Amino acid sequence: MPVPASETVYRVAVAVPPEFLEKLMDAIDTVMTPVYPGYRRSFTYYPVTGTWQTLAGSHPYDGAPGKITIASEMHLEFVVRREDLAAVLKAIDSTHPYEEPAVNVTPELAWRSLFH
Repeated sequence: MPVPASETVYRVAVAVPPEFLEKLMDAIDTVMTPVYPGYRRSFTYYPVTGTWQTLAGSHPYDGAPGKITIASEMHLEFVVRREDLAAVLKAIDSTHPYEEPAVNVTPELAWRSLFH
């Protein structure tokens, strides 16, 4: 059964240093309309290990150019409506300490719309 575009939501995932987790969740929640009626600040997070090699000319929050960095991070996930997606991505970009945070955006179907 086709689902109207208004029933498409987006799952956003981003890894963030643990010391920035609360600040990032607050910034995101401030710019989005709650997806789940009666609830705000609905996030899932869990610890992960990230690794990267910083290239010359970069200005990393953690690590040094030419070196491989391994860091403890928190993987943060949440769902957002299309109309709030741009504001949420801007909030991540302006709040996240990384020069280039890896942000994944995946379209999903709002599950309740499948049986209404």
